[in-house]
Amino acid sequence: MLEELGFNIQLLGSEKYVLNKLRTLKAENITKVKEAFIRNKAPRFMKYFFPHELYGNQKLYVEKLMKVSLERLARLIKICGLLLQTKVYLSWKK
Repeated sequence: MLEELGFNIQLLGSEKYVLNKLRTLKAENITKVKEAFIRNKAPRFMKYFFPHELYGNQKLYVEKLMKVSLERLARLIKICGLLLQTKVYLSWKK
């Protein structure tokens, strides 16, 4: 979805890049990004809005997400980028 809006997936870890890209989007495209986060309620996304609660509140999550500033939305996309990274673990024998 972010690729369709012109985001470079490899640069999602850069909050500055994501914020600059969000500033160039139209309001309807920003709404599409927010709706994508609403459809995909990952526990880590909800934890961003409710740091002191174990799981958060889904209804309040939707309300907070629709009112979120571009800076906080950029941080949320950065978290998404970190979750998308492929982790590689190496193990060896002596």
